[in-house]
Amino acid sequence: MADALGEARTAYASRRWEDAFALYARADTAGATQAGPLGLADLSRYARSASLTARDPEAFVLLERGYEQALAAGEELVGAECAFWLGFRLFSLGEAGRAQAWLARSREIAERNGDCVQRGYLLLPRIHGELRVHRNKEALALAQEAIACASRHDDPELAAIALQLGGRALIEDGDVEAGIRMLDEAMLTATSAVTGELTRGLVYCAVLGCCERVFAVDRAREWSAVLGEWCDSQAQLGTFNGTCRVHRAGLFLFAGEWDAALAEANRVSTASTSDRRERAGAAYETAEVMRLRGEHAGAEKQYAAAAAGGVDPQPGLALLRLAQGDTATAVGGIRRALATTASPLGRARLLPAVVEILQAAAETDVAEAAARELSEIAGSFATPVLRAEAAQADGRVLLSRNDPAAAVEALAQALAGWQELGAPYDEARARELLADAFAALGDDEGARMQREAAHSVLEALGAAEARKPAERHILSPREAEVLRLAATGITNKEIAQRLQLSARTVDRHVSNILAKLGVPSRAAATAYAYEHDLLRV
Repeated sequence: MADALGEARTAYASRRWEDAFALYARADTAGATQAGPLGLADLSRYARSASLTARDPEAFVLLERGYEQALAAGEELVGAECAFWLGFRLFSLGEAGRAQAWLARSREIAERNGDCVQRGYLLLPRIHGELRVHRNKEALALAQEAIACASRHDDPELAAIALQLGGRALIEDGDVEAGIRMLDEAMLTATSAVTGELTRGLVYCAVLGCCERVFAVDRAREWSAVLGEWCDSQAQLGTFNGTCRVHRAGLFLFAGEWDAALAEANRVSTASTSDRRERAGAAYETAEVMRLRGEHAGAEKQYAAAAAGGVDPQPGLALLRLAQGDTATAVGGIRRALATTASPLGRARLLPAVVEILQAAAETDVAEAAARELSEIAGSFATPVLRAEAAQADGRVLLSRNDPAAAVEALAQALAGWQELGAPYDEARARELLADAFAALGDDEGARMQREAAHSVLEALGAAEARKPAERHILSPREAEVLRLAATGITNKEIAQRLQLSARTVDRHVSNILAKLGVPSRAAATAYAYEHDLLRV
């Protein structure tokens, strides 16, 4: 046993988690027949090795052993620690009943021992609970209490987790600047040499998730690099690796590095240690790349995989349906997603698609309301991505309201934002809309230059739009709007009522559409439009 135990300790100190787990298992088996069971310190390392190699069932057994062994040895607070980590992990997996039972055992011991650090740890599930029901101020107060407890007991692991949760509470409450500062402090605390790898991984992944949730792309990129280096430095790390790579895939997608995004997502999908949620997240990112490349069948399959794994496939799936010409299904999907999302940041993720899809369905008033809501959220949270999204949505609405001069101002702001953020696909989409606004103002040369710039970017990305013909640009914004409505099957008179135009004006628009497309009828124009992707806003 002595040789295996010494080797296990060396492997653990060297962060060779698979080796440590296997060696501790050997030492544990030998100890059962020779020198006795593992001591509490080694049992704790054995359990952490199991957790870090994504062996939850084995970790639960070992933590329960640690709890019982600690109580038998009179080490109550060590037992409370084992019970806490067992309950906390079960809590994160959604096993509420078992989680509450173990947390209650930990709490009972902690309350008998006065001001102990375990009482600070027991605040963490309560903070999560408050955040889940959007009681952000209450969550922040509990996080501050946990931070104070960590300070009294000099426990950097509790401090790092509590700082991360406090930063999340501030962000959810609209104080992004203060929240990011607290997240930065959490990351710095987690990177200290005295912080354990399990806590470090928890904090790294949670901070990166917070940054992405509030669209703080620059900070997400910065901390993603740190998380990536940490994961890459530990070849035998099983847990956290998948979450890290899903985050990185999303950032690569945003930056136009689509092959890199697919590579990260594929590593998650093929890794034996990835859990259900990580695989679902990877499927969604893969679907997004496929949708943007026009690989619709593959995208549909990946969105279905994301949904099966518990990740909502919206807004991507609704945008896929829109690209396929199935506007009604797109509207239904995006409406459901928005109706079941309460938090402002969650809605902000959906609202750009809501504007685009409902405009395509000629529900201009609803699209305008969605754009207003997005602007309000951008005003509250004030991150560059949200400001660019809101400006682009405003530009879309102004174009549909036949106010191209005002649209130019909004779209120019969006374009500048995407360029500053290094988001080439979004930049190209802004240029396409800007070209429509220029054309409506009679600036054909300016429109051509914007389209050429957009096409160059889209072609470099391999986006589906780069392979589409340019016919959609020969229609004015109003003609395109009339064509989208005509494609739904309603009459010219109904179109006139919907757009608050005279019937004669709509008749003229339809005649112009037929002439420009070189087709003999509304039905032929609709078929041509679907075939050549002219119905996309």
